[in-house]
Amino acid sequence: MSAKEGGYFSRLVRKLTSDIAELDADDLSQKSEAGGAQRACDCRSGEEVTVLGRLRSVELCPAREAATLEAELFDGTDEVTLVWLGRRRIPGIEPGRTIKVRGRMADRNGRKVLYNPYYELLQPT
Repeated sequence: MSAKEGGYFSRLVRKLTSDIAELDADDLSQKSEAGGAQRACDCRSGEEVTVLGRLRSVELCPAREAATLEAELFDGTDEVTLVWLGRRRIPGIEPGRTIKVRGRMADRNGRKVLYNPYYELLQPT
């Protein structure tokens, strides 16, 4: 049996024995690398980064506070919180959407954050 066949069977067994979340994370991670983005787990505070992933959640701040829109981006390796200051809504920024963001990585309470990132809405594949 060739190495290629062994690779196929290994992938098949993995797909059959892995849970959906793990397979989805692997798929997102591969799309991120193919899209020329960095893995979120490798990004450090203060670096200029480009991350590609799927929005898990989008939250609006209460009306009585300063306007902010926060979204949780997952690229298959780690989560990054996206924060747009002065915004309550951005068309296209919704849970389940795949986006590519660019900005300077920051740290807020031990979590990775991008403030006012440049973003590109990607077509579902």
